[in-house]
Amino acid sequence: MKKVIIIGAGVSGLASAIRLKTLGYDVSIYEKNELPGGRMYQIEEKGFKFDVGPTIVMMPDLYKEVFSLSGVRPEDYLEMSLLNPLYTVYFSDQTKFDVSSNLTELIKQLESISEKDAEGYLKYLSDVYRRYHIAKHAFLDISYRKPSEFFNFKSLVSLLKLKTLSSAYASISRFVENDHLRRALSFQTLYIGVSPFSGPSIYTIIPMIELLYGIWYIKGGMYQMAKAMEKRLIEMGGHIYYNHLVDEIIINDGIAKGVIIQGNPIFGDIILANADFPWAVKNLIKQPKNKGKYQNKKIDRMSYSSSAFILYFGMSKKYKTHVHAIRFAQDFEKNISDLFKSTVPTDPSFYMYSPSQIDSSVAPSGKELIYVLVPTPSLHQNNLTWDEKMTKDYRNHIIKLIEEIPGFEDFEAHIEVEKVYTPKTFQSMFNLENGATFGLRPSMSQSVYFRPQATFKKVKNLYFTGSSTHPGAGVPIVLMSSKLAIASIVKDHPL
Repeated sequence: MKKVIIIGAGVSGLASAIRLKTLGYDVSIYEKNELPGGRMYQIEEKGFKFDVGPTIVMMPDLYKEVFSLSGVRPEDYLEMSLLNPLYTVYFSDQTKFDVSSNLTELIKQLESISEKDAEGYLKYLSDVYRRYHIAKHAFLDISYRKPSEFFNFKSLVSLLKLKTLSSAYASISRFVENDHLRRALSFQTLYIGVSPFSGPSIYTIIPMIELLYGIWYIKGGMYQMAKAMEKRLIEMGGHIYYNHLVDEIIINDGIAKGVIIQGNPIFGDIILANADFPWAVKNLIKQPKNKGKYQNKKIDRMSYSSSAFILYFGMSKKYKTHVHAIRFAQDFEKNISDLFKSTVPTDPSFYMYSPSQIDSSVAPSGKELIYVLVPTPSLHQNNLTWDEKMTKDYRNHIIKLIEEIPGFEDFEAHIEVEKVYTPKTFQSMFNLENGATFGLRPSMSQSVYFRPQATFKKVKNLYFTGSSTHPGAGVPIVLMSSKLAIASIVKDHPL
């Protein structure tokens, strides 16, 4: 039986372990933290259970597939429900808009804005649905092991059909005129840390996926997905070693042989790194000759996604909102521009997550859990310190903005539990290069074939999976990354 060592018990690491174990490989995961999930982590205090990172469940079939392919019923591991509305958006002019998951209701809402924009929205759905299927079959489902798999006539035709050169916001603007609606259909690129004003237009597939496939909620919060995968892997005989920080990948004569943990070598036939790709190559591959084209200088020059300043609040009273909500800045374009100019936004758009609206298991009775994520610049090539004073000042600033939202005027007075994560937290806790929460930015030069692939060409038996590898960031896409990595492993190392 071939032994696979997986570095990191993140989403893709856990999913990959289950896939490999199903196929008959011997699998062990070594994780630096004390809990599974990577950024799909949990903070628990005084009865409040906070999801640390991802919170929005899209494309639930990809979640379920991890369990069904291993021979069990997903429903025995995860309890999912469809949300309606998808989310609420709050604007600086004190208006708000509940985005319904029911097309009949949504069309009425859109017609109240304008019939022309309702028509435009339907055209947008049709256009981006077609492009999504092109992208899925031509690019997302392919692991590029050699240039000819990308540089061919079929790929060129598919690229032209995708119309990727315009930005997400510009693409949306072709269909709708109302600025509030344009924002509601373009901010989702921030889910993967890219600007809607510069990110490729293909990322307009995200709001389409939200409506057509739904936004779902996992009872107990997103962390239950990590716990469920951990449970399934252990049932299958897989092993997870927590508090085991990998210091180095052992490479002899261009072949990965194992890992070193606290000075002790652990050998295996196959190494799969679920650690963030740029951090792993920079820190775990010690010899420059084994890094290939990804030398440290190149990694430093690569572009990175935005990061996040996240406030986790346990509230002593209930608030009337929905599970997911967005507060938009008055000048949305400037806000987003600041993120990629290394300026911390003074009037930021931010995301609010309150699972206790529908799930009593995540907060004590009569109390509320509210998570506030503010997109911020990563730590790449800037002097942002995120020291105690900066963190406290920005925390106070965000609370003032929250209290400007109708219904939240007394917010600070009811904070019972509070935790803060800054870009530096993500850098140190999850080994994310530059604290970039979503890994490498999915720019044109860092996407598809040009993004790090599952197979590391310079070192035999070494593979990568996760948000900085192809196809990219976001839990559903990372689960696709796992599938691609396992396909490459099986091709190279059949049992």
